[in-house]
Amino acid sequence: MGAVIALSLPGILVVAFLAARLLDARRSVGVTVLSGVVGWAAGVGLSLAIAQNHVHRNAGFGRNVWVFSIVFTMSATVWLELLARPGAIARAQGGLASIPRPLRSLQRRGRRVSRYAQITRIAVRHGLGPSIGLVPRGRDDGVDGEGRLPAPVRLRRALEDCGGMFVKLGQILSTRSDLVPPAYAAELARLQDHVVPEDPAAMRALIEEELGVPVDDVFADFDWEPVAAASIGQAYRACLRTGEPVIVKVQRPGVAESVRRDLEVLEELARAVEARTAWGAEYGVVDLAGEFAGRLREELDFTVEARNARELANAAADGSPVRIPAVHDELSSPRVLVLEQFDGASVRDRRWADSLHVDRDALADTLLRCALQQMLVDGVYHADPHPGNVMLLRDGRLGLIDFGAVARIDPLQQASLRDLMSAVARRDTEQLRAAVLSIATVRGRLDEDQLDRALARFMARHLAAGTSPDAAMFNDLLALLVSFRIRVPVELSTFFRALVTLDGTLTTLAPGYVALDAVQRVAAEWVKDRMSVATVEDAARDELLRALPTLRRLPRHVDRLATLATRGDLRLRVAWMSEPDDVLTVTRLLNRVVLAFLGGVVGILSAMLLGTRGGPPFAGTTSLFQFFGYFGLFCATVLTLRVIVAVLHDGLN
Repeated sequence: MGAVIALSLPGILVVAFLAARLLDARRSVGVTVLSGVVGWAAGVGLSLAIAQNHVHRNAGFGRNVWVFSIVFTMSATVWLELLARPGAIARAQGGLASIPRPLRSLQRRGRRVSRYAQITRIAVRHGLGPSIGLVPRGRDDGVDGEGRLPAPVRLRRALEDCGGMFVKLGQILSTRSDLVPPAYAAELARLQDHVVPEDPAAMRALIEEELGVPVDDVFADFDWEPVAAASIGQAYRACLRTGEPVIVKVQRPGVAESVRRDLEVLEELARAVEARTAWGAEYGVVDLAGEFAGRLREELDFTVEARNARELANAAADGSPVRIPAVHDELSSPRVLVLEQFDGASVRDRRWADSLHVDRDALADTLLRCALQQMLVDGVYHADPHPGNVMLLRDGRLGLIDFGAVARIDPLQQASLRDLMSAVARRDTEQLRAAVLSIATVRGRLDEDQLDRALARFMARHLAAGTSPDAAMFNDLLALLVSFRIRVPVELSTFFRALVTLDGTLTTLAPGYVALDAVQRVAAEWVKDRMSVATVEDAARDELLRALPTLRRLPRHVDRLATLATRGDLRLRVAWMSEPDDVLTVTRLLNRVVLAFLGGVVGILSAMLLGTRGGPPFAGTTSLFQFFGYFGLFCATVLTLRVIVAVLHDGLN
């Protein structure tokens, strides 16, 4: 018996993998092994129980082990699927997973769990537990004076205590006025990175590891005092062997692992918040966390920043008044980026601008037109044009630096944004609504008349005669749209945020410069160009050419419809089940019907087994037929109750 039991386990594990595929219940390796072990243990236990009540204990024992183990393994596979969290089956891990370094994977998982526990403790300590679903509302979090502080202050302090990427998350949230109330945005704007410069020896070692040669073989001079230090990387001034000055951006050693760990924790926390809180589900915090994580993961790869710089440079016309630094691709890698060094200073340096005797308003116009050209024509633009990223060069031109934050807009979004800017310039409420709704997502029913009135009040407040509009008005527009349950795409909120940032830079460059007036002038020029006779004729010709094939087929279609109507053969075909919600509703209904039907069938068969006399003995006076009858009744009861609970959850009780 012992040999049969020991030799059957590997075979049953193979059966477990095959059963998962036969039943289309593909799970992870751990879950599949668990189902095999459970089925094998149940099969062995049942076989031993039968053998105890049989005169010849070894007779048929091996057969029973295999038959019962296979049946119980397949049953365990199904029950593990039923016990899975709702929706987990659709997201199940497919195929065989390999763990080439299990110890390292275990250590990484342990660090992530430890970090998650640390962050949740910090949140609870600052009184944020109920807000993010970690502590039931009304329960004392164990905080004293901290709990009496305003919520924005507690949130800022919690993010500071979490450190790492959570500080950066708070900084980004401070710019998302479409998501964060003004009090929170103002408080989160106080977050600052307290970054200590990295040890030069460690940075030298990383550079040499990336380049494959000593630093002195590539650079004739290297200033190890960083010109900028952030949480991800540091920037240094250097000079190539050719004498060309460059900026070397180097990633901090080990930062990639800590960032990935924090992002995994953030995504896990976002899933918990969305599942446990109403506001989390309303705002879709999982998608927001994914957006932030995707952006930060891109920042970990300097080749992405190099590609962004090249893309902006290629889109700019030759002789553009706004320069983009050249990238030294042969010296760049995912953790090291070598760029052309500009001879100039930040636009916030007023003494430098005064020494060059430049026309500040003209430079502001140039920067604004360049940004709008990137946003609304080229489709790729610098998404963080704050004063530190805009330089005034010695030759009087402007230069852009730091291309970690570069956004893209597709042609449809560009057209809608151009219409939006034109609507603002013309004070056209209907055009503004149409431009927004063409790219936004409406959650729930929308009263367009009420939205038009709200947009009219918005324009009266910000664009009336005698007012001084600024780019920050777009924050109010985003808040207005959110109040109507209109969810704008990330690209639109990024565009508005870049405009607000650009407005601050333009004011820094040319005090008193009214950016929105200039935007309206540019928009008016675009409207005039689009409404010129030649443009209208070209547009009409293009539309006519696109519609020509349809116009050619139209008489034939009309004649065919008339013929069918005369014969009485005209029929109307409705596209039923064309909406995803319809398919989901019917699928859910059919699933419940199938579960209820299976529960009834299994219950009837189980009752028949219980009424069957005789059969192989199992334990005491209980036969094997009766055992399977009781087991079947249990399964039928669970299936039926599962359907009843699902119906009650829908509120149909």
